Amino acid sequence: MTNYEVFIIADAEEDLFEIYNYVAIHDSSKKAEKLIDNLEKTCSTLITFPNRGHIPPELERIGIFEYQEIHYKPYRIIYQIIESTVYVHCILDARRNLQQLLQERLLK
Repeated sequence: MTNYEVFIIADAEEDLFEIYNYVAIHDSSKKAEKLIDNLEKTCSTLITFPNRGHIPPELERIGIFEYQEIHYKPYRIIYQIIESTVYVHCILDARRNLQQLLQERLLK
């Protein structure tokens, strides 16, 4: 079994930072730290079997098939596999309208 390398790119790091700040302000820094830790652990599970994800429906509708997603509810982790490397592009709250955000972020 081949292990993949997983990289969280700058945009996804910024997502984590924003998630942390939001939760810390509206709940507590302890909960924010735990959430970020769990999101990072979920990303690291992509080291093995990254193809277990599915194509985000918002992208599939417009004919984009090279991205997949896994979930840590309510968050969606959007990533791309290139050879033996996984690039995490976004970590987004699924409660937001994601169609336009995904198109802007991934097609820039």
